[in-house]
Amino acid sequence: MSSKMIGLDVDGTLVNHEGHMSQAVREAGRAIVGAGHTVVISTGRSLGATLPIVELLGVEHGYAVCSNGGVTLRIDTSLPDGYEVIDRRTFDPAPALRAIRQSLPTAKYALEDDQGRFLSTERFQDASFGVEAVGVSINEMMEATATRLVVFSTDSTAEEFGRAVGTLGLEGVTYSVGWTAWLDIAAEGINKATALEVLRVKLGFDREDTIAAGDGRNDVEMLAWAHRGVAMGQAPDEVKAAAAEVTAPVEQDGLALVLNGILDGQAALR
Repeated sequence: MSSKMIGLDVDGTLVNHEGHMSQAVREAGRAIVGAGHTVVISTGRSLGATLPIVELLGVEHGYAVCSNGGVTLRIDTSLPDGYEVIDRRTFDPAPALRAIRQSLPTAKYALEDDQGRFLSTERFQDASFGVEAVGVSINEMMEATATRLVVFSTDSTAEEFGRAVGTLGLEGVTYSVGWTAWLDIAAEGINKATALEVLRVKLGFDREDTIAAGDGRNDVEMLAWAHRGVAMGQAPDEVKAAAAEVTAPVEQDGLALVLNGILDGQAALR
C-alpha cells in the first residue's frame, strides 16, 4: 500500500464536542503517523488551538491547515516555535461586516488578523481562537486585514441563522455555517480543500492516495476533494452526501475505525 495523504478535521472528528480525544483515536492517529502516512490536521481552528492536536498525534515533521484553509503551517520540531507559517490568505472584512450587521445587529464578531492576533467585540472568546482575543470596536475591526472572521448569534437557532446568512449576498469571501448559529468566513475561494490541494501538489501525492475525514459543513469541499472522503456518523446529511462513505459517530470512535482499517490493509500487504 502506498503512503497516503490524510486530511483530518478536529472538532467532531478527532475530538468530541467537549474537546476530548479518546484513547482509541489517539492511538490510531499516532500509529498512522508512525506508519509513515502524511497526516494533515485540517481545521477551522486557528493556529494556537491546532498545535496541541498536532502534538497529541505525534506529528514532528509535516503540515497543518488552520482557519479553514486561511493559514498553512509547516511542522518541524527543530524550529524555535516548532512550526512556521508558509501560507496565509487574507481579505478585507469590512464589506462582510457591514452586510452582516444590517441583518444580524446583535451578533458578536471575532477576527483573526494577518499577524495571528484575534480582535473581538463584546468580550467574545472561543477555544478555537487559540489565543485571548483583544476587545476592539467594530470600526477598528473593519480596518484590519483578516484571515478568519467569526460571527456568532445567541438570538437564533443554527437553521434560522443559516437562512439569514443565505439572504445576505456576501461577496468576495467564502463562508460556512456551523452546528450552532456560528459563521466562519475566509478569503474568496479559500477552504480546507484548496489548502490541501496546494500541499498535495507540493508533496507529490496522486489523487488516488488522498483521504479526508470530517463532520461539518466546512468539511464539504475537503470530503469532495479527497479520493476517499469519510463523513462522521453524526454529520448533517449534506456533509454525508459529499463523502464517499460514512463511519460511526465521533462518540463511537468512528475515526479510529477508519485509521485502523488503513493500517490493517497496510499490514495485509506485507
